[in-house]
Amino acid sequence: MIVWIVLGLIVLAGAIVLILVGRRTVEEEDEIDPLESRLAEFSARGEIVSLEEIELSQPFAERVLIPFIRKAGEISAKFTPQKVLQQTTRQLELAGNPGRIDAATFLATRFVVAFVFDGFLTLFYFISKFKFSQFLLFLLIFSVVGFFFPQLWLRSKINRRQQEIRKAMPDALDLLTICVEAGLGFDAAMSKVSEKWENELSLAFARAIREVQLGKVRREALKDMADRIDLPELTSFVAAVIQSESLGVSMAKVLRIQSEQMRMKRRQFAEEKAHRAPTIMIIPMGLLIFPSIMIILLTPAALRLVDAFGPLMSGG
Repeated sequence: MIVWIVLGLIVLAGAIVLILVGRRTVEEEDEIDPLESRLAEFSARGEIVSLEEIELSQPFAERVLIPFIRKAGEISAKFTPQKVLQQTTRQLELAGNPGRIDAATFLATRFVVAFVFDGFLTLFYFISKFKFSQFLLFLLIFSVVGFFFPQLWLRSKINRRQQEIRKAMPDALDLLTICVEAGLGFDAAMSKVSEKWENELSLAFARAIREVQLGKVRREALKDMADRIDLPELTSFVAAVIQSESLGVSMAKVLRIQSEQMRMKRRQFAEEKAHRAPTIMIIPMGLLIFPSIMIILLTPAALRLVDAFGPLMSGG
């Protein structure tokens, strides 16, 4: 029991480290240097402070933890294969780039989290009665868990982002259809969707609109948006929009058909998850419910057997 408690505390500590590292230090639209914002704040107050005092007024994570991990990432990038960096960059894009960190910094967090896990385990070893051989075994296990924990966290972020976009697509396409039928252009309709909601899909639409405004061709911006999300439903939607533009088909009709298809796919996805539920429930039932039922049912019978055959077995 104590081991599981310690494991839970270590996992919690690793999650806290990832939260601190993954905290957004800049806004999406306006990237402001924290030192400049602090300096402007002190200037507005009329206080005369030095640069050192401004740096010390920042949180510990921004002063020490994040710069340390970034430095470790710069060092590890020199020894990391380029293919691994490209794959990690791709995964960060699919996850929405949480924390606005680069691939090298994220890869460095794996070693940092493993070090944190091992540090907590070493601290527990000095205050417990573990044998040194057991400590080495747990140290190896926690090192592996800490090393792969950031990757599992990133994968969960990707899945959560894709699920959120899949749920939001039918309603977003309905709004797009209404806006296009009302006379708005496709770009203006996407802007309305990005203003209406605050979710991953609206952020993706807003980024695509900004790219178009900066001079990128709309079909290229839509393709890049689909690549950054890697969702089959969104990819088919982008392909249908591009094809309707090239063939001159009515955009409102295409959007309405796509909306109906998205709702059907979302319903099929929900039904698929519902069909998998009984299989998933076997694990908790086998580990938790069935043993309790067996104890409740067999304990009275076991007590009767002990009362009946106890004297015989003791030779009475």
